[in-house]
Amino acid sequence: MPQEFSTSSLCVHVKMTHGEETMSQHLSDNAPLPQKIGVREFRRNLTAYLRQVRQGSTILVTSHDQVVAELRPPASSYRPRRQPGALRGRIRISEDFDEIPPDLLESMERDL
Repeated sequence: MPQEFSTSSLCVHVKMTHGEETMSQHLSDNAPLPQKIGVREFRRNLTAYLRQVRQGSTILVTSHDQVVAELRPPASSYRPRRQPGALRGRIRISEDFDEIPPDLLESMERDL
């Protein structure tokens, strides 16, 4: 099904494959449309295209006008990196932390 993209007075109709529709759903509204390049072009200039991806670009690699790969920066980690010392002063160890409770000690010393 053709989709319509408009930019001020310019209106472009694009027929998208299912894979392209799925990919376009991942793009935010303010993100530029991904650049499409052929496999040969990608292989010839691999380093330059990977540099563009590292800087935030999305690239669609095509073969015979069919998208075969999508290159984009990895998603941010859902888990923030650990910051040593972040809980300093918030954790306290009780005075009897390393003492074994008498009932536990007794059960360990009993004969089986």
